[in-house]
Amino acid sequence: MSATIPLRDEHLSQRLAAAIDQVNQVVLGKPHQVKLAFACLIAGGHLLLEDVPGVGKTTLAHALASTFALAFQRVQFTSDLLPSDIIGVSVYERETSQFRFHPGPIFTGLLLADEINRASPKTQSALLEAMAEYQVTVDGQTHALAPPFFVVATQNPLDLSGTFPLPDSQLDRFMLRLSLDYPDAAAERALLSGSDRRDLLARLTPQIDAQSLTALHSKAQAITASSALLDYLQALLCASRRHRDIQVGLSPRAGLALLGAARAWALLSGRAHVLPEDIQALFVALAAHRLRPVRGTDGDTLARQLLAEVAVD
Repeated sequence: MSATIPLRDEHLSQRLAAAIDQVNQVVLGKPHQVKLAFACLIAGGHLLLEDVPGVGKTTLAHALASTFALAFQRVQFTSDLLPSDIIGVSVYERETSQFRFHPGPIFTGLLLADEINRASPKTQSALLEAMAEYQVTVDGQTHALAPPFFVVATQNPLDLSGTFPLPDSQLDRFMLRLSLDYPDAAAERALLSGSDRRDLLARLTPQIDAQSLTALHSKAQAITASSALLDYLQALLCASRRHRDIQVGLSPRAGLALLGAARAWALLSGRAHVLPEDIQALFVALAAHRLRPVRGTDGDTLARQLLAEVAVD
């Protein structure tokens, strides 16, 4: 990454560039998606990876955890998975005559919720409080999740047998939804002729620690968004609510998420201010899974239509 990142700490700037390069060496041929994942993490959001098996969703999650020195837990979501399997359970201890809380895998830095739509709605909802409030409540007791806390969830959009589609309230908790798709010919050849991905993941070294990630989040929040930029963002929100083919448009919370992600994208692009191009680069990944079509049109198409119809003044 050649751009100069507007950070006072030049060493942190260099480490961020090295972090992006490291992940791109493992997830080949997907620099745009990798940058989107970095923007989501720096903005404090959560990421939904929706794609067919075998294209690198789990590899991306592992690479992000290793690169940012995040404790990593993977939970395979199945129909018999219980909420307590994720958030933990209180167990009565005879020695103390008290209940003691045993934390579940959600108490980590990066939680990979694999095939999240195969779990029941009750289990899916166990993530809602954690993703929104960074805490869980068990038996009336609230337990805080130590930041940073980043959820990466995966689902297969084609194999829908035995699945429970995520409700709007759950989808809205994911800042971005990405599809890695198949690699191009050059990237696939490098993948076939290179080292095993598991060996590469094992050799990854932390480039950014939790304290530095917090600093990046603060820097992103300080990125300037002009009144004209906010006018453009609001125009997109309003257009989504008035569009004839959209039943449910973008909420104010979606607008805040778009602004936060755009600030992180501007930071990664080496600028101290947000441009309309930042909004456009993120808009489909942020808006498509939040839009509810009136007819059969998919969210990605509707998001692109909004970008085409709303002019930048």
